[in-house]
Amino acid sequence: MPEDRLKHALRPSTEPAPATGEAASRQALEGQYPPRVGSVARRATRPRWWRDRRRRRMLACADAIVAGGIGACVAVLGSAPAAWGLAAVPVGLFTAKVIGLYDTDHRAIRHLTIDELPTLGVWAGIVAIASALITPGTIDATEIVLVMLPGAVAVGGLRAFARWLWRLWTPPESTLVLGSGTPAHAIARKIELFADMHLHLVREEEPAQALRHENGGEDAAMDRSLAGVDRVVLAWSDSDPRLIQRLMRHCRRLEVKLSVVSPFRGGARPTPEVSQVADLPLLEYNTWDVPRSTAAIKRGFDIVGSLLALAVLSPAFIAIAIAIKLDDGGPVFFRQRRAGRNHRSFRILKFRSMCIHAEQQLPGLVDLDALESPMFKLRSDPRITSVGRFLRRHSLDELPQLINVLSGEMSLVGPRPEQMELVDRYSPEHRFRLAVKPGVTGPMQVFGRGELSFEERLAVEIDYVENVSVSRDLVLLAQTVPAVVRGKGAF
Repeated sequence: MPEDRLKHALRPSTEPAPATGEAASRQALEGQYPPRVGSVARRATRPRWWRDRRRRRMLACADAIVAGGIGACVAVLGSAPAAWGLAAVPVGLFTAKVIGLYDTDHRAIRHLTIDELPTLGVWAGIVAIASALITPGTIDATEIVLVMLPGAVAVGGLRAFARWLWRLWTPPESTLVLGSGTPAHAIARKIELFADMHLHLVREEEPAQALRHENGGEDAAMDRSLAGVDRVVLAWSDSDPRLIQRLMRHCRRLEVKLSVVSPFRGGARPTPEVSQVADLPLLEYNTWDVPRSTAAIKRGFDIVGSLLALAVLSPAFIAIAIAIKLDDGGPVFFRQRRAGRNHRSFRILKFRSMCIHAEQQLPGLVDLDALESPMFKLRSDPRITSVGRFLRRHSLDELPQLINVLSGEMSLVGPRPEQMELVDRYSPEHRFRLAVKPGVTGPMQVFGRGELSFEERLAVEIDYVENVSVSRDLVLLAQTVPAVVRGKGAF
């Protein structure tokens, strides 16, 4: 981006400073201050934070429906009229508000229904118990659990549907990325990759040095820059508290959300938790090993999960094997050396999606020694068969890896298993991803798949490797389903 464009909005100007607040709204409506998407002119005709109000109301409708359903089920099981279920509606709405189910979306730049599943389970339990106490009749604990579990599933599904409708009916937030270099590029890529953030990148700007000082002229320049913006993302590696404080003051007045990209990324990134001693915030770094109990539970989960998946998916295995045979008559399975935990080699098992002699054709398509980074992904690989293209699109070729999971070579969730020839080219700072077993799915498969660069793959995987937990595995497994359905990045 040219330098004059980068600094245009924030450069001190000799032009009259734009009006702010109500005056700016009036000028915009009168045409004196041309409005852009999401500008103060639009805000003047809508309530404050109208997008978030709409989302909260849609989520409340979903909660009310499920709370009423839970109450009705409890009433019927207690031999009372189903109309008693209406009494559970205010209980459900009040409980959801108290435990923060309506406020997190407003505060977080990206919040998904799957992030709140444990809280929704607690919510459903509270509503079921409260309904049992309110409704005349008796109901035992077992029946409460039988009502609570489907209620938790139902409220999760309806909330996801409500958020989908909200994104469909509500224009995305016009977003200004204020920064330059790697942090600014990283957040711009995330806006591009994750449509569920519901952001529209209007421009990127490099903060002018003058923004570090306090005077009226630069305040006017900042107001000019924020006009027409719904959210600012500060992605500036050398930003200081004074700049953030000034941005907060302007954003609060102009109804603009503010997010700050941490300058600590990669190996310098702290754990998700931030501790605090009195008024002093502390960033905690994970330097400990995965507890043996966590590793044992994860292995048990892998065994049970892969066995269940193999049993349920056995008809699909048969259908895919027949399709591959009918396509070109070649072998059904494909085996290849991949790098496992601690760089141990193993034979990965996949449904064959390429022609029979695909491995022999690779040197003519890719020169591994000439790669800029130790990865490659051919967007239009001529070796892929017609059946294989469908299998890859929906990740069905990965299903036989469940056998690798049973044998202990892989896990259900983990970093992507890479070819030994590529891993042999890793630099020392890349080898962190070999500290755990590779997975059938994982952060790379969920957060962009083939669209990610090598650096982006490492960035999403280091957080997983350094913070392994069964709960995170469950979240990633759940996120895999919509990622597979969308098929974005699968080629």
